[in-house]
Amino acid sequence: MSAVELSNTDTYRPRDDEDYMNERQLAYFRKKLVNWKNEILAGSKETVSIMQKETENHPDLVDRASSESDRALELRTRDRQRKLISKIDEAIGRIDDGSYGFCEETGEPIGLGRLEARPTATLSIEAQERHERSERVHRDD
Repeated sequence: MSAVELSNTDTYRPRDDEDYMNERQLAYFRKKLVNWKNEILAGSKETVSIMQKETENHPDLVDRASSESDRALELRTRDRQRKLISKIDEAIGRIDDGSYGFCEETGEPIGLGRLEARPTATLSIEAQERHERSERVHRDD
């Protein structure tokens, strides 16, 4: 596949009638993951910038409490996104090693629809459901 075909992933959408996880699909998902990561990183930089600017001391206790609550929520959100970046990096690593798109439990294809919705998925829907049922059983004990 030529570089032009691989770079033309803006209009390309993976289809079920293609070979599963062909070069074009892998390039599509890589681009999707890299763009997602870049969006998260840009948001984090913006958060840091805003927090540095908002170091003002609020004389009103309610304003201060509201500001601190907003800041805590933003930091929790950014922490979740930091963990998501790790999952994105792992997914890119799976693209590199050829295991992307295949269930880590069964080795079966995860499916294009699931990967479109959740590009970091490591389990097929069936394996994920089994995993969640198992968690519920153990949590209820």
